[in-house]
Amino acid sequence: MSTERRVPLDRRRVADTALKLLNEVGLDGLTLRTIARELDVKAPALYWHFKDKQALLDEMATEMYRRMIAETALDPADTWRERLLKASRGLRSSLLHYRDGAKVFSGSRFTGAVHAEQMEDSLRLFTAAGLTLAQAVRANTTAYLFTLGFVTEEQGVHPVPDERREGFDVDERARLLAAYPLTAAAGAEIFGDFERQFEEALALVIAGIGVTYRLD
Repeated sequence: MSTERRVPLDRRRVADTALKLLNEVGLDGLTLRTIARELDVKAPALYWHFKDKQALLDEMATEMYRRMIAETALDPADTWRERLLKASRGLRSSLLHYRDGAKVFSGSRFTGAVHAEQMEDSLRLFTAAGLTLAQAVRANTTAYLFTLGFVTEEQGVHPVPDERREGFDVDERARLLAAYPLTAAAGAEIFGDFERQFEEALALVIAGIGVTYRLD
């Protein structure tokens, strides 16, 4: 009989395993059965921790957030613009670590209060800059939703940074749309250099917030 001690199964270990598998199989291929096989347990064992796949996705998103805040240094002396830049860049970088990372994050609910400290600090910073609480929420939510949507589209082209999905050949697109020259030429802007696209579009979002709320 084997005397090897099995590592206890808990929510965080399951989520960690699921995130590792995500890069291999993608969100559609990620099932509780696949995760159970990787953990060398029977699938019903996972239902002690997660009632369904959405509950697992919630825990995965929470773990992604834990890792993100560990990697994103926020300075109490940040201006509101600096905070939005750092938070948005940090979110994008974190989501790009995982195949379908933005899809996992989108619509998920954090399983604890892991987000509360950073959120409280950002809202305090924005209200100190002169915004009402409602305006502070709107400004932060706008930048967050922009980043989440941007990465969703980016990962539609590049599921992971070094992989390009079939069907996004810019030259082929231009040939098919030759009768619409501006639309054809726009392909290089839409499907190329996502780093530059993100920075330019984020600057537009932040500038719009500043103008709308008359912030310095």
